[in-house]
Parts: sequence; structure tokens; C-alpha cells
Amino acid sequence: MVMKLEEWTPAEQAELNRNVLTTTLDNVKAWARSNSMWPMTFGLACCAIEMMGTGAAHYDLDRFGSFFRASPRQSDVMIVAGTVTKKMAPLLRRLYDQMPEPKWVIAMGSCATAGGPYVKSYAVVKGVDQVVPVDVYIPGCPPNPAALIYGIHKLQEKIRYEARTGEKVTDR
Repeated sequence: MVMKLEEWTPAEQAELNRNVLTTTLDNVKAWARSNSMWPMTFGLACCAIEMMGTGAAHYDLDRFGSFFRASPRQSDVMIVAGTVTKKMAPLLRRLYDQMPEPKWVIAMGSCATAGGPYVKSYAVVKGVDQVVPVDVYIPGCPPNPAALIYGIHKLQEKIRYEARTGEKVTDR
């Protein structure tokens, strides 16, 4: 015999609410995407050393579900760590275009976010956001591994929020 929800007693409804989890498919996909990110390493300068330290044993980025990939076709997050030169910018864009959707970008360090100390150089891009859309900015010269972990957590929150609300979050 199947009972309608309205026919249940308040105690049965309370028991149901305590033991049954309900959600939408979009929320489940967002949870899965945010907890199993596959960042592509794009280390260009000294920030790459800090990024490698984040993936090493002491900080162990793997415990957050992030596993570094060397191929853009297997990645959904690009971490740009270091100085982007104008000669490197087209290659950065090509790798970004090769990544499957959905994809996100983290700009790590002051060089990737705004050009850093080389801002007056003719050969340096004044922020990676001029080449690809950036989702999370991590300031510092170089930012420590804890800052990168914090940035990854912020990206996870952004992914979940966008799935819940359906609206795209922009920092500008």
C-alpha cells in the first residue's frame, strides 16, 4: 500500500526529513565538480614552486580532491602561476581553448593577476585576465601554499553557488 505524503503522521514526516536527503541534479553535479577538480599546471615563474609545494606531502592538495594533470584535455581548472609574457599569451589561450567545459581559471601571484614588478615591461601581459577569463585571483609575490588552498576553496564555493542560483558570478 502506498500512502500519500499528506496522509503521514507528523512523526513519520519528521522521521522522513531526518533520514532522506533531497536535492536537485544540478546541486549534485556542482558538488561533484567542486570536490573533484583536475587543475592543469601552468607554472611560468617562481609562483610555480609554491604551486608544486601545495601538491607535495606537507600541504597535500589531493586531500581536497584536486589532482594535477599535464594535459588540457583532462583538466577543468587552469592555475596560471607566474609571469605571462606576450609571446606566451597565445599558447596560454590555445591551452585554455583545448580544455573541456565547464572550465575555470585561477590567477596565482601578482605577476599573473596584474603584471607584478614587471608591469612597466613591454613584453609582459598586465594580468592573465587580458588573455583568458579569470575566476579567482590569489595575490602575493609569491603566494604561499595556504593562499592557493584558500583560492581553491573559494573556487569550490563559486562553483556550488552558480549551480544553486543559475547565475554566473563575475568579479568585475
